[in-house]
Amino acid sequence: MQTPEYVRVECDCNALAFNFIWYYGKNYIFWLLQTAKRIKSLTKTYKMKRQFFLALSAALLSSGLMAGGIMTNSNQSAAYARMLARNASLGIDAVYYNPAGLTKLKNGFHLSLNNQSIFQTKDVINDYKYLHDTPNAKFTGIVKAPVFPGIYAVYKIDKLAFSFGFNPVGGGGGATYDTGLPSFEIPVSDLKPKLGPKSATDPGFGVTDYKADINFEGTSVFFGYQFGVSYEVNPSVSLFAGIRTVTAKNTYKGSILNIMVDPHYTAPTVPGLTAPTFAGAFMRADAFGSQMNKYFSDGANVYTGIATQYTGAATAAGNLAAAGLGSYTLAQAQALGAITALQQAQLEGALVAAGQSKSTPIATAQVVYTTVAGNATAGSAQLAGGAQQMGVLAAGTGDKEVDAVQKGTGYTPIIGANLTIAEKLTVAIKYEFITKLELTNETKVDGTGSFPDGAKTRSDMPAMLSIGASYPVTSKLNATLGYNYYFDKNADYGKKDATGVAIPNSAIIDKNYYELALGLEYNFTEKFLVSAGFLTSQTGVSKDYQSDLSYSLSSNTGAIGCQYKITPAIGINIGGLKTFYNKGDKTYNHTLGTISIPVTENYAKTTWLLAVGLDIRLGK
Repeated sequence: MQTPEYVRVECDCNALAFNFIWYYGKNYIFWLLQTAKRIKSLTKTYKMKRQFFLALSAALLSSGLMAGGIMTNSNQSAAYARMLARNASLGIDAVYYNPAGLTKLKNGFHLSLNNQSIFQTKDVINDYKYLHDTPNAKFTGIVKAPVFPGIYAVYKIDKLAFSFGFNPVGGGGGATYDTGLPSFEIPVSDLKPKLGPKSATDPGFGVTDYKADINFEGTSVFFGYQFGVSYEVNPSVSLFAGIRTVTAKNTYKGSILNIMVDPHYTAPTVPGLTAPTFAGAFMRADAFGSQMNKYFSDGANVYTGIATQYTGAATAAGNLAAAGLGSYTLAQAQALGAITALQQAQLEGALVAAGQSKSTPIATAQVVYTTVAGNATAGSAQLAGGAQQMGVLAAGTGDKEVDAVQKGTGYTPIIGANLTIAEKLTVAIKYEFITKLELTNETKVDGTGSFPDGAKTRSDMPAMLSIGASYPVTSKLNATLGYNYYFDKNADYGKKDATGVAIPNSAIIDKNYYELALGLEYNFTEKFLVSAGFLTSQTGVSKDYQSDLSYSLSSNTGAIGCQYKITPAIGINIGGLKTFYNKGDKTYNHTLGTISIPVTENYAKTTWLLAVGLDIRLGK
C-alpha cells in the first residue's frame, strides 16, 4: 500500500554535518558533557578582578620618610640628627622646631644649610599559599633620599625676628620595589588554582606555576616654604605667627609585564577543528587565553550547527510521527514514500552517531534527536561562556604600565610661644594647623585604571602640637625634652577600601600618633660639644589601616653626633641616627572565586641616616 501524498514530510538536513557526527560516534555526547563541566567550573571560579592591575596608592610614598608622624617629617636639621629633642631649640633650626624662640638669637642675619642622606628598607612577608616561597614570600622596598635639604634664614633685630624655612615636610625620597608587592602578585598567583587541577579526576588546564615581571618605582616630596614673624613680649615670653606653603609631588612608574603560565593541557576534539595541545612550557597567559578563546568560540559555532541539524531531524521525525508513522522505522517510512532515500540515510546516520540503531522507531528517534539537540545547545552555551572567560583572561593578563604624576598645594598656619622660666628653663609650644591637600593626577600612561587623568585625591598633613623643654643641668651639660602629637584622626589620608570607596581616618585609626624624645649635650670646650638622644614613637593605627602599600609601626630611635664651632659665628653639626621599628602584622581574607582564604602579612622596616649642617651668623 502506498502512503497518501498528504503524509509526506520534508527533512532539510545537511549531510556533511551528519558525517561529522557519524565519524565521532558515541563519544560525542560524553565529550560534550565533560567539556561543559570543565567550562562551567572555569566560569564559576575565574573572575578577573581589578587587583590584576597595579593598585597603587599615594600613601605608599607620601608618608613620613623618617622621624615624625604617619605623614610628617620631623627630622629637619643636622642638630636634630645628633640629639633628637629639638623642640625647645634656641639655635637657628628653631625656625622649624621653636620659631618663637628665635628672639633669643643675636641681632643680625643667620643662615643654616643642612642635608641628610636617608636610607630605608621596607619588608613585607606574606603567607598566601599560592605565592612563590610561601609561607615566607618576602617583598622588599628600598627607599633612598641621598639629598634631604633643610635651609633656614633669620633676620633678628631687637625684639623682632623674621624667618624663612625650606624643607621636605613630608616624603622626600624615592622607592623601588623590584619584585612588586603582595597586592600586585597575589592576583597573578591566583592563576594557579583558577587554571590548575580542580580534583583528582579534573586536571583543569594543568597550570602549576606562574611568572611575571613586576616592578614599581616612585618618588614623593612635600616641600614646605615657611614664613613667619617672632616677637618678644618681654624677656620671659615670645610669640610667633607664620604660614607654610606646601607643594606636593608624587611620581609613579610601575608595570606588570610578561605574566606567564605553564599549561599541561590537550583540548577535547571538536569535529573539524585541530585541538591545541600544551606540554607544560611557560607561555604568556594572555596568549594562552587568546588561543583558547578562539578554540572555544569556534567549538561553540560547530555545536550550534549540530544543534540546528538535530533540531531539524527532530522536526522531521515529529512530522512523521504526527502522520501516524511513529511506530515505523525510517526504512519503512522510506518504503512508503514518506521520505527520500537521502533523507533516510541522513536521519539514520544521526541515530547511529547518537548511539542508537537504524531500526529505532521514529517516535523514539524524535526523542533522541531532541535530546542531542538540547545537549548540543547547552554545550555550545558552555563553550561560549568559556570563550568569554578566556577572553577576559587574555585581556586581564596583558602588560600593564603606569606613568603618572600627582601634584597639589596646601597651606599650614603656625603659631607658637617660647617661655623662659627662672632664667634657665626654656619651655616651647608650637601648633601647626591641618594642611588640607588635594592632589591632581597628570597621567601619561595608565594601563591600570588607577590614575585617571585629572582625578583628585586627598592627602592631608595632620595638625601637630609640639612641646619642648631645655634645662642646663650644669655649665657643660644641657638636657632637652620633646613631645610631638599628631592629630591623625581629623585628617584625610586618602585611604580607600578594596572597592575604591574612601575610608575616613577615624574609621581606621584608633589613637593619634605621638613621639617622646630625650636629648643630652655636653660641652667639652667652647668650640666642641657632643650629643646623644633617644626617641620613642607610638602609632595608633588599627589593623584595618595596615597594608603592604602603607603601614605604620611604633619605633625607637637612637642618635649621636657633635657640633664644632670653626669661629664664634660659624658652626658645623654632624649627626647620625638609626630607627628600630616594632614589627606589625595583619590577617585578612582573600577571595578566590567563592572561597575566602585567610592571609597573614608581617611588616618590618629599618631606617638610618647621616646628616651634616653649617650654621652661619652675619653681624655683631
